[in-house]
Amino acid sequence: MNDVETDTVEGPAGAELLPGAEPWSAGPSEAAAGVLLCHGFTGSPQSMRPWGEYLAARDPGLAIELPLLPGHGRPWRELQKTRWEDWYATLDQAFTDLASRCDRVFLMGLSMGGGLALRLAEQHASEVAGLVLVNPSVTRNKPAEALLPLVSRVVASIPAIASDIKKPGVKELGTDRTPLKAAHSLSRFWTVVAADLPKVTAPLLVLRSAEDHIVHPRNTALVLERVSSTDKREVVLRESFHVATLDHDAELIFSSSADFVERVAARGAEAAS
Repeated sequence: MNDVETDTVEGPAGAELLPGAEPWSAGPSEAAAGVLLCHGFTGSPQSMRPWGEYLAARDPGLAIELPLLPGHGRPWRELQKTRWEDWYATLDQAFTDLASRCDRVFLMGLSMGGGLALRLAEQHASEVAGLVLVNPSVTRNKPAEALLPLVSRVVASIPAIASDIKKPGVKELGTDRTPLKAAHSLSRFWTVVAADLPKVTAPLLVLRSAEDHIVHPRNTALVLERVSSTDKREVVLRESFHVATLDHDAELIFSSSADFVERVAARGAEAAS
């Protein structure tokens, strides 16, 4: 019985942000290229900040934004109050702002952040220069997830899913438990984003962990099969679990994404000249 909680007690309103979960940005206010990074469900910017810091160090001319999604970075009852529309609205606003001050914008996301990035690319196809996704979440992973509409009515939360990391001693800063009403909303988002995958036309790099205990490899397969991108590539991460941005293959992710931005940006510049 210790693994589940019912919704009988309300958490504190406006619970304080966990140290390290703050949003982050770097680079000039206006730039030739911008990067929008997005963390995953129950996660926080902490899982993506090393990626952003690498990109900023490699190219100080990049404008980089890493927002905190609503409800995240706080105790689980705060996340329980939010839905996928809230998370997407925050990312969409960040994209609109970045696109207004950059010639081109690249989207990079982990897990649900990858799914949200894909949704942006579906809705803003002509404005997205490219996507880099790590273990994107766009469809069901386990048969039990089909029961979320029912279970979420009677069970408030289950144990946390954060820190699926192979590297010893490394922890992801995530929500202390997994709120099931929010998880149910995520499952509804999968239906929305998966249906419109053919609208994605931007160059695409997907990095998938060979062993992932959170997101099934069918997610990456579905993305690669259904997007309309003609420039698409998959890289398998052999030494990382789900939160690969904090794992053994982090350097490979970071350098591959920087190479991707440089290649796509150079091609775009040539086409414009």
